[in-house]
Amino acid sequence: MSNKVVVAGVGMIQFTKPGQSDEYHVMGANAAKAALADAGIDYALVQQAYVGYVYGDSTCGQAAVYGVGLTGIPVINVNNNCSTGSTALFLARQAVESGAIDCAIALGFEQMQPGALKGAWTDRTGPMDRFAKTMVQVQGFDEQAPRAAQFFGGAGRAYMQEYGISREIFAKIRAKASQHAARNPLAVFRNVVSVEEVMASPMIFDPLTRLQCCPPTCGAAAAIVCSEAFAKKHGLNTDVVIAGQSMTTDRNSTFDEGDMRKVVGYDMTRNAAVSVFEQAGVGPQDIQVVELHDCFTANELITYEGLMLTPEGTAEKFILDGDNTYGGRVVTNPSGGLLSKGHPLGATGLAQCFELTRQLRGTAAATQVEGARFALQHNLGLGGACVVTLYQRQ
Repeated sequence: MSNKVVVAGVGMIQFTKPGQSDEYHVMGANAAKAALADAGIDYALVQQAYVGYVYGDSTCGQAAVYGVGLTGIPVINVNNNCSTGSTALFLARQAVESGAIDCAIALGFEQMQPGALKGAWTDRTGPMDRFAKTMVQVQGFDEQAPRAAQFFGGAGRAYMQEYGISREIFAKIRAKASQHAARNPLAVFRNVVSVEEVMASPMIFDPLTRLQCCPPTCGAAAAIVCSEAFAKKHGLNTDVVIAGQSMTTDRNSTFDEGDMRKVVGYDMTRNAAVSVFEQAGVGPQDIQVVELHDCFTANELITYEGLMLTPEGTAEKFILDGDNTYGGRVVTNPSGGLLSKGHPLGATGLAQCFELTRQLRGTAAATQVEGARFALQHNLGLGGACVVTLYQRQ
């Protein structure tokens, strides 16, 4: 059995800096309530909950959904690094599409602390140890720089070395993100910054300056997914469907080819994108709007090519021609992306879903991309997992 899966409701709360948010369970409950209200259904109709977070004890998902209701449904906690929110969505979609259930909620939240990401356990092998070893072999290790910035900065360096682009190209991505976020009232940073300001901010790991690194963020977002038959039975909005979705993990190329772009998931992105376009029967040329994983400007640049939005080696032209913004070919991260909207790890994938669902409904207000019919979502987690989702307006 294969049901058409509708995104019937989405919800998102204001993203904030660490220390300025409610506690995780309050944020999660509020996002879930917002998604239910948007869908126009009672929580009693939801049959399963998939709840994502990275930094928290076991069963934080229950603590959040119990703030919505105590209905006895299964609550599955999900942790897949920065792709956690989209992994929760992937599981919810899969359960509905298979016919196992008719309606599910995917919820993600994160209550983060200031500073660079770090692991919680130091007395055992870390899940990123193999990636770190590969990075050291390729480019060494800088004890003064955050590890994540070295991964993605290294990917940026590899691209610069192959194609001869300048550092300013990466800065243009951050300036674009700030212009988009200025339109989004839920973004954590809404101030517009220039290319010059981006370049003048402190260097974190060449070519990445501080303004080219996403900030630690607190927030929550949620989506109600259901079968089309369920939606019609209950009079729900059926405008947006998931036309294709794929989750991929690493292959040998991540570790064996000495390319930092592949270490940070380029091949995962490409493989997931190919699968999704095949499922949906459309191509990258059909996409009008994209929310992609711009944890660092370097990752946005290489992901243009990973998603086949532009041929390999042409990302610079894509940016300089303005094809990544309003008036161009495909508006990328109209929400402001992770760089400006913020990156609460467990919520990010569902915040992307929130933005794209509203885009296809035509209700995105100031961030609206006119005439959007197909929307693409890309959410990446090192360690590794990549989820690519294609939404269609019907």
